Amino acid sequence: MQLRDSFARVTDGEVWLHGVHISPYSHAAGFGAVDPDRNRKLLLHRREIEELAARTAQEGLTLIPLSIYFSDGRAKVELALARGRRTYDKRHAIAERDAQREVDRARRGAERDR
Repeated sequence: MQLRDSFARVTDGEVWLHGVHISPYSHAAGFGAVDPDRNRKLLLHRREIEELAARTAQEGLTLIPLSIYFSDGRAKVELALARGRRTYDKRHAIAERDAQREVDRARRGAERDR
């Protein structure tokens, strides 16, 4: 399973997980030939769905899956409400990443010269 760039969205009173890649079971001969990147429906109580829908709509939050684990033969998804980065935060993160990349390049160059 891969959770990178995945999110959940409340649509028509249902919670759907988008962008999760779940590889098909390799030992299933001819059965289970499904798209590994399809949207998946999450089962939640109506009260939980209504609360998540209200908070995402009013506060501008996003539902992010943190982890997937198995319990009693079912896959469980741990969800979190997160606020997206502001534009200035993105620029700062990009600058830090570029600076770290330059440091790594210089370090590799110094190691090669020895």
